[in-house]
Amino acid sequence: MGVSSNNGFLVMIMVMLATLALSSICVNGGNFDQDFEVTFGDGRLKRFGRGQLLTLSLDKVSGSGFRSKRQYLFGRIDMQLKLVAGNSAGTVTAYYLSSEGATHDEIDFEFLGNVSGQPYTLHTNVFTQGKGGREQQFHLWFDPTLKFHTYSVAWTPKMIIFLVDNMPIRVFKNHEAKGVPFPKNQAMRIYSSLWNADQWATQGGRVKTDWSKAPFTAYYRNFNANPNHAAATAAFTDGKWQNQELNAWNRRRLRWVQKYFMIYNYCTDFQRFPGGVPVECKMF
Repeated sequence: MGVSSNNGFLVMIMVMLATLALSSICVNGGNFDQDFEVTFGDGRLKRFGRGQLLTLSLDKVSGSGFRSKRQYLFGRIDMQLKLVAGNSAGTVTAYYLSSEGATHDEIDFEFLGNVSGQPYTLHTNVFTQGKGGREQQFHLWFDPTLKFHTYSVAWTPKMIIFLVDNMPIRVFKNHEAKGVPFPKNQAMRIYSSLWNADQWATQGGRVKTDWSKAPFTAYYRNFNANPNHAAATAAFTDGKWQNQELNAWNRRRLRWVQKYFMIYNYCTDFQRFPGGVPVECKMF
């Protein structure tokens, strides 16, 4: 999926405004030495610059990963990533929040690699009480391997906003009144990992990981966590986060992303849900 030349100017304007908004947000509050711990990888995770830069690598033996020492219940989480360059087919770079246990909650970004010259797929999902199946997927409007970009979750008791360079790409609202569980009772850690998933990740598993290109490396910097859930979405809702509605400007930005860059939405997958889409899909 691409953007026609008629939309090129709109892309530039949207990105410039999002970048200006992002510049007002503190993105240097975290330290990878102090705030995170290794989960797996046997030396494949490396830190540089006194904890200001972190890399994960994947080879045929193992991938690697880390998690936050602290747990979070609401707030805004920002992380800048530069993804695996070149032929990244079969690889998945996961960046997500999760609690623990069989009835865990989870908020996911997953970046599914592709062959050289083909776009990454950004896979998003929300798990509540151990149940996911709420996938939305996107292609990005830039090459995420050339430089760092900021991927954020703004999470309040009323909504979850997924953000790319401060651009809203997805909103998951609290519809508990309609019987839809919402993640609001379990604190979560931040996790990230780089791993091989060539059985499904690229073109449905048809394209396998080319191990001659290993090691594959993803880069991280500028982690920031703001636990103030009211502030987490204030810039997107004009302070009206209690009403779980984006303001007009951010509704337009969200529609733009979803019109031109969304490639899958569980809410419109009628073959998957022949008896009717999930309840939250009917609440727009």
